[in-house]
Amino acid sequence: MKLVIGLGNPGRQYAHTRHNIGFLCLNHLAKRLHAPFSQRQAKARLARGRVADEEVILAKPQTFVNRSGDSVAQLVRLYQIPLADLLIIYDDMDLPLGRIRLRARGSAGGHNGVKSIIAALDSQSFPRLRVGIGHPEAGEAADHVLGGFLPEEKAVLSALLDHVSEAVLCFIREGIVAAMNRYNARELKPDQP
Repeated sequence: MKLVIGLGNPGRQYAHTRHNIGFLCLNHLAKRLHAPFSQRQAKARLARGRVADEEVILAKPQTFVNRSGDSVAQLVRLYQIPLADLLIIYDDMDLPLGRIRLRARGSAGGHNGVKSIIAALDSQSFPRLRVGIGHPEAGEAADHVLGGFLPEEKAVLSALLDHVSEAVLCFIREGIVAAMNRYNARELKPDQP
């Protein structure tokens, strides 16, 4: 069994913001897997699907990003998920929009949601998929992450959601090393599929 968790904030006002890219990615993947978010458990909305012979749980914590660890730790314990079978998807301002980066383990890199997860699990040894949202050209970082995507970014966003889904499916089928090797180097442009 694999547990894939996307980070975001609950509520309509946050639904299409950059900080909610984890939720957007999971919504896209759930549609591909024909797996509706029809269950609530451990402070999260859950969808269940299968990839080949592997059961997959998709989870969107409803605790707000900065307290994601509360839900993640409960889900890991409830489903007895080895940390190597957990994948966290979240936004990263240090990557340009269209770039993703998978890692098998590591620090929070300044992301408060990941800090919360590391504290709750008492470990940095879990796979993660960082999704680039870019730096603001001007203004505050908080306004950037809590802002919506610009019209010219939406073509990249559409391709990015497909790209993330493919990377997650690779992680599920082949593991984090294969996913890192295949998906870390590619940056999407608006004209790419």
